[in-house]
Amino acid sequence: MLTTIQNIITEIIGHKTITLETDFIKDLELSSFDIVNIISAVEDKYDIVIPTRDIWNIHQVKDAIAYLRDHGINE
Repeated sequence: MLTTIQNIITEIIGHKTITLETDFIKDLELSSFDIVNIISAVEDKYDIVIPTRDIWNIHQVKDAIAYLRDHGINE
């Protein structure tokens, strides 16, 4: 799943070094628009809807993966 998330982020913002600890705002300096684009791509990839209230609790790549696993997505 990490590779898939890394690929999505790279496609959207072009950043190449993505780890589990990568923080969307602190490390990648993403705008809210960028974050929403990444989440939308994740939703499309995994056929899931992530409510807005949950998006703002996803700060790092590992948070996104944990969220997906908590909602029954395994890869």
